Amino acid sequence: VCLLPLQMTDPVNVSEPYSSFASVREFILLGFSCEWKIQILLFSLFTTTYTLTVTGNGAIVCAIWCEGRLHSPMYMFLGNFSFLEIWYVSSTVPNMLANFLSEKKTISFTGCFVQFYFFFSLGTSECLLLAIMAFDRYLAICRPLHYPNIMTRYLSTKLVIICWVCGFLLFLIPIAFISQMPFCGPNIIDHVVCDPGPLFALACASAPTIQQLCYSLSSLVIFGNFLFILGSYTLVLLAVLHMPSTLGRHKAFSTCGSHLAVVSLFYGSLMIMYVSPGLGHSAGIQKVATLFYAMVTPLFNPLIYSLRNKEIKAALRKVLGRCYMTQ
Repeated sequence: VCLLPLQMTDPVNVSEPYSSFASVREFILLGFSCEWKIQILLFSLFTTTYTLTVTGNGAIVCAIWCEGRLHSPMYMFLGNFSFLEIWYVSSTVPNMLANFLSEKKTISFTGCFVQFYFFFSLGTSECLLLAIMAFDRYLAICRPLHYPNIMTRYLSTKLVIICWVCGFLLFLIPIAFISQMPFCGPNIIDHVVCDPGPLFALACASAPTIQQLCYSLSSLVIFGNFLFILGSYTLVLLAVLHMPSTLGRHKAFSTCGSHLAVVSLFYGSLMIMYVSPGLGHSAGIQKVATLFYAMVTPLFNPLIYSLRNKEIKAALRKVLGRCYMTQ
């Protein structure tokens, strides 16, 4: 998703000839420009975070895959979400780690746009999957008798496929258009990832139509899914409050609590940058906000689900026990 404020420039047609422009073949991702000792410290911190994120989410995927009792729509969505988080962090963090140890901090033109595409595509798929998970909880709590007939394995598989396919198709054309814009220098991106805001600022000619297309798609993905999730949980809350049993209310809140925590972390960090795009946040705030939804949220995902879900904890213990017995 287009997460940073897009700086609108003069309405020059992007299709004008660029024969006089010298083409940029690589960009310089500044990342965190600081002393060498601090860079080494950040490298160690980011490496630890990345390792824990991949290990934690991978453990959830393995637990759900190996435990037959968890082969239900709810856990299938969770398993796909954890699998998606592994690739989401892997689209940006390895390059960040390499930049900490590099003096040049360069990324090729093609590499920049490949990172841009996968980061946005996986982020879009995550937004869609979170909305599907909210819909699943709505059906389970508000329509419990009809839930098995509605949320079948066929439908849940179909919804997961739609999330992945739509995520990878939605921003394909806008990113292809941005890659065809003229970049003639400077080539310094004061950010930790290749992002549309800095790229539009570096272009030699403005493209208001492409900027507006990117902004509109971003708004649709972020706010459309967020409002859908908000509406789903509003209906869930109303249904839970009308439950006569205290035990039933506690179980319903417990079921939705972990998902709400992940949604709050992910969308909370997105809104910091996106809810007021005209504020022109400083480069430092942009970097910290990006790190939060690109690294911190995927790290908390396995912690939240494993600590709040008894079935996941039991499955993880069983998988670890099998590994121990094998050794």
